[in-house]
Amino acid sequence: MEITAFLDRKLARRFRTYDSDGDGFIEREDFTQAGARTTKAFGLADCDPKAVRFQKTLVGLWDQLSSVTDQDHNGRISVDEYKKAFANGLLETAESFDEGYVPFLEALMEIADEDGDGKLTAEEHVRWTGALMNLSEIDAREIHYLLSDEDGLMSTQALLDAIREFYFSEDPASAGNWLLGSLD
Repeated sequence: MEITAFLDRKLARRFRTYDSDGDGFIEREDFTQAGARTTKAFGLADCDPKAVRFQKTLVGLWDQLSSVTDQDHNGRISVDEYKKAFANGLLETAESFDEGYVPFLEALMEIADEDGDGKLTAEEHVRWTGALMNLSEIDAREIHYLLSDEDGLMSTQALLDAIREFYFSEDPASAGNWLLGSLD
């Protein structure tokens, strides 16, 4: 997979959202801390089945990501290792994308979609993106607005499509490319 300048900026931005403690590396602890913040933001106890499933899914994402990116096997991923994994085809196919993101999105929606209608309100979106990825409220509200239907709700499918656009679209005007706010 070719890493264009635009994709490089998107990957750098995504890396920063993974790096919960801001130390310049992604580690398993970044995933577990982000999961704990997210379940807490929705008032779930650690032993709640939804919280357990979400944490298990995040650890699975970490395991998958680290197995193909942690080249020096030191238990942490540098931004260069992260970008190199994409260049080597980490999410090159729809199947590899769906393997990682569909189970994650299902577990996330089980927590964030409080009324279970398959759609997120602006408040739900702001809470999960802030807790999981430290996204600012302004950025979260802006992307929610871009991806919402006429009722102001964001469907699971709209979110999945936006995540796909983030990784695969080279169109800077595409809503998915703003999924994490500014790329600067």
